[in-house]
Amino acid sequence: MGWGAKNAPHPYYYSKIKEKNMTTTLINYNIPDEMRQYLSYYGLHFNKKLCEFATERMEKKDKTTGESKKVTPVTMYELKEILSKNNIEIDPNCIYDALYLANMVKADFWNSSIEDEVHMAKYIEDVICDTDGYDGIVFNRYLADCEAKGVVVFWDMML
Repeated sequence: MGWGAKNAPHPYYYSKIKEKNMTTTLINYNIPDEMRQYLSYYGLHFNKKLCEFATERMEKKDKTTGESKKVTPVTMYELKEILSKNNIEIDPNCIYDALYLANMVKADFWNSSIEDEVHMAKYIEDVICDTDGYDGIVFNRYLADCEAKGVVVFWDMML
């Protein structure tokens, strides 16, 4: 994929990377060129393809059988309805982070520590809008999970 006008990095993230002089934690590591390109487009955030890649691998343990089952993903439409019903606004640059979190809630916390959509929405807002958090907290958590589990992300396929 070239760097022509059609495929130019997203101006918001390009300015953020330039502003930080490419000193974000990930940029300092020896990362693949494809991942570096992803970061120039999307910053430390999920895009649609990466969110789908991550959520299609999520499983939930069935408490009655003890077996792991695939989670039926929360859709973007459902997420926006949940957030709207609860008067929660998420920065559009973080909307796929929010969708990833909604699906993580469904896989890991649903009918346990998070029992309804109200609390799902509040959890998403709490994580993304955490005043002492940092930009890219959801993305970085996902990368740490990938590293720990040995999940390989083919970054060129996420562009």
